[in-house]
Amino acid sequence: MDDSAQTVQIIGSIKAVAADQWNALTAGMPLLSHAFLSALESSRSVGDGTGWTPCIIVIEQQDVLIGAVPLYIKTHSYGEYVFDWAWADAYQQNGINYYPKLLAAIPFSPITSARLLADQLGTKRLLIDALGSIMQTHGLSSAHVLFPDEPDASLLAEAGWMKRNGVQFRWENANYPSFESFLQTLSHNKRKKIHQERKKVAQAGVSCRLIKGADATQADWDFFYQCYCMTYQEHRSTPYLTRTFFDAIGHAMPQQILLIVAEIAGEKIASTLSFYDENTLYGRYWGATQFVSGLHFELCYYQAQQFCIAENIQYFEGGAQGEHKLARGFTPRPTCSYHRIAHPDFELAIQDFLAREAAGVAAYTSELEERVPFKSAS
Repeated sequence: MDDSAQTVQIIGSIKAVAADQWNALTAGMPLLSHAFLSALESSRSVGDGTGWTPCIIVIEQQDVLIGAVPLYIKTHSYGEYVFDWAWADAYQQNGINYYPKLLAAIPFSPITSARLLADQLGTKRLLIDALGSIMQTHGLSSAHVLFPDEPDASLLAEAGWMKRNGVQFRWENANYPSFESFLQTLSHNKRKKIHQERKKVAQAGVSCRLIKGADATQADWDFFYQCYCMTYQEHRSTPYLTRTFFDAIGHAMPQQILLIVAEIAGEKIASTLSFYDENTLYGRYWGATQFVSGLHFELCYYQAQQFCIAENIQYFEGGAQGEHKLARGFTPRPTCSYHRIAHPDFELAIQDFLAREAAGVAAYTSELEERVPFKSAS
């Protein structure tokens, strides 16, 4: 097969792609799977009226999918976790439209993974060219690739895209035989604090059930969604994901789902949802119907870490933000996004801003690294 046989197209729905061909490009990453992205569309969590319009790039060769980018036209900046509100404000103050913009990302998911879905470098470079062409052809203000992995980040840098630095927290399972053996690697003060937190939860009468997706009942999902919505209500916000979305993923990808439910005397009081593959657990959502001291840490961190140990999963991605994760054995790791700005003057201004911001992120990361809780660093 030669390059001339390749066709580049923009499609308006993931459903126009064969699931097996799409999944062959995603290396088993659950939040990039055809099932996950399809559930977002079918549940109307993305699509008409949401500000997330799918415009997926696909490259085919002899009717076989060889490249793709999960891509959206955005009319706002919600649900991205890379904050560009100041850029939008600057555009508005100068009488220029920042929206719509082009976004390559997993909606509502600050997860580092591939964004240029292809096996061959030439195909990946063709996908980058297509991103720039779409931005120019449709008169969009900018194009953004959020949380790409290192191979894709290197190619975007090579193509002249502007890099924005960030930091998240990840826990690594060093083949621990038990949760207590992990705790033994922490400094005395941090280990003592975790023991105290877990003791308070136990004394409150809390018990936890870990439920893999295939075993989750309708009642488990109903309760989780109640908790999910309560978290947004507490922050005076509106949930991004619909109840139908969780039904869809529960049916389509149960083997990659973990629900954890906390109970007191048989009454459910809190729940979390995570996704996982053979290598990584991705913590995503949490909520509670009543307050118990330490319950958030128990469900969102300690139970999940125990699951990773039991299932021999190496990494636990705890999501965006949260310096409190350091005290629970997480360590800082760099993240990035890449940006192309159509307006030359704004491109220069944003490039200057990113250089100054990068220095601040580097200093912040160094400070975090000095605070890791392990004995060898104390």
